[in-house]
Amino acid sequence: MIFVWAFLVGGLICVIGQLMMDVIKLTPAHTMSTLVVAGAIADAVGIYDPLIKFAGAGASIPITSFGNSLVHGALIELEQVGWIGVVTGIFNITSAGISSAIVFSFLAALVVRPKG
Repeated sequence: MIFVWAFLVGGLICVIGQLMMDVIKLTPAHTMSTLVVAGAIADAVGIYDPLIKFAGAGASIPITSFGNSLVHGALIELEQVGWIGVVTGIFNITSAGISSAIVFSFLAALVVRPKG
């Protein structure tokens, strides 16, 4: 059943993003930023972690999870280190994902040439 919930929740997040682009006419960058902020707000009010427990990859794979990770890391470090932890905490959890995106983007750029 976890696969069904993952599909439905992940699909719903993607449908919301697609509707933002098609109906509201937001650019992809604005849509992505809005979804990241929505994930951050959802974590700040405490509803994103239960959503991940409920839907698994359906909530942890979409871009909203990046906002969740930023706020989650900042809040953990705030408790342990203090206010400086807000700045350093966002990098603790997300650094592996950001580094991977940079490396794989570079490798893709070496293999694929854009058509001008």
